[in-house]
Amino acid sequence: MSKTKIVLNSKGVRELLKSSEVRDYIKSEADAIKGRCGSGYATDSKYMGTRVISSVYTETKEAYQDNLENNTLLKASKA
Repeated sequence: MSKTKIVLNSKGVRELLKSSEVRDYIKSEADAIKGRCGSGYATDSKYMGTRVISSVYTETKEAYQDNLENNTLLKASKA
């Protein structure tokens, strides 16, 4: 086997993690999870430090209770 050394371009990786393409992809994944959860759930996307993040969360008391009883967010994220 040959030994290969890979050197990452740190500036390029940082730019990639903050790019609009990555933001759109992460948001679409969060929206897909929200869609599998049903009503009462919402998404939020924002820049946090060195990257883009998206969150799916409960927006209503009914969704909160549903998530407590059925682990809806966990199950929807693994589907």
